[in-house]
Amino acid sequence: MGGPAPRPAAPRGEAEAILRRLEWTVMRRLDGQLQGDYRTLFRGAGMDLADLREYQHHDDVRHIDWNVTARLDTPYVRQFIESREIDAWFLVDLSASIDFGSGPTSKLAVARDFTAVLARLLARQGNRIGAVLYGAGVEAVLPARGGRQQVLALLHRIATRPPPSRPHPTDLAELLGRAADAMRRRSLVFVVSDFQSLPGWEAALGRLSIRHETVAVRLVDPLERELPDLGIVTIQDAETGEQLLVDTHDRGFRMRFAEAAARREAALEEAFARAGTDVLELATDDDLAGSVLRFVRLRRLRNRLAAGGAR
Repeated sequence: MGGPAPRPAAPRGEAEAILRRLEWTVMRRLDGQLQGDYRTLFRGAGMDLADLREYQHHDDVRHIDWNVTARLDTPYVRQFIESREIDAWFLVDLSASIDFGSGPTSKLAVARDFTAVLARLLARQGNRIGAVLYGAGVEAVLPARGGRQQVLALLHRIATRPPPSRPHPTDLAELLGRAADAMRRRSLVFVVSDFQSLPGWEAALGRLSIRHETVAVRLVDPLERELPDLGIVTIQDAETGEQLLVDTHDRGFRMRFAEAAARREAALEEAFARAGTDVLELATDDDLAGSVLRFVRLRRLRNRLAAGGAR
C-alpha cells in the first residue's frame, strides 16, 4: 500500500496495440448497443438554437430562456436543431492518486481504457474528439478533431506521460476552468477522475454542466472504501507524499476508515446532484463494458421518463 509504482515510457506503437486490444475485447461487446444512439443518450450535445416556445410539462428546465421568461412573465424554453456531428471532450485527471490499484488494474488503466473506448466509438460516427489532460496542473489541450488518428494521439499522450516528479495536490477546478475556455461549442463532456481534489471543483463542474452535456466518470478502488485486516502497513498519500503507519488489525480503526469513506461518498453524491451531472462509476475490479452498458440503460430509462414514457 505504498506510493505509485514507476511507469516506464511506452514504446512506439503501444497506443495502437492498446486500441486494437480494446476494439476486440470491449468495443465488439458494445457494438450494436451504442451505435446510432448517441443523440438519444446525450441530448445536450451538438445542438444549435432554432426557436423559442412556451414551457411544457417534462421540458428540460436547463433550456429555459430566463431573459424571455422575465419579459413575458411566462416560462419559455429554447428549441434546438441537432447538428450532424458533436464534439466530445475528455477531461482526464492523471494526478498521482490515479496511479493506484489494489489489484492488477490501476485507476489509471481504467481511465485510459474508458477514454480510448468511448473516444473511438464516438469518432467512428464522424464526431470530433478533444481532450484536456491534467497532472501537475493542465499539461496538454488537444483541440477537437475527427478520425482514428486523433484517438491514437490522445491514447499515446496518456500512455507515455511520465509519472509526476514531485507530490502535487490536485485542483480539479483548474482542469474544469481550462476546459470551459477551450470548448467553443456545446459539447459532450466526460470528466474522468477519482475526484480527490482541493475544494472548489463542485461550482466549476456545475458551471460546465449548464452549457455542456456533462458526465462525471468516477474512478474508484475497493481499498479506498474498506480496509482488510493486513496487520501493520504503511499508507502513503499519493498527492502529498505523507506516510502513516497504521494497524489494520485494529477493528475500530477499520470501522473508522469505512465511516470516513462513507461520509466522503455521501458528500460526492450531493456535489454531483447539485451540479446536475450524471455519474458513471468505474471500479478497478469491475468489467468496463458491463459498467458502460449499465450506465447506458439508466440513461435510456431516464430519457423515456423525461419524455413521458412508461414508468
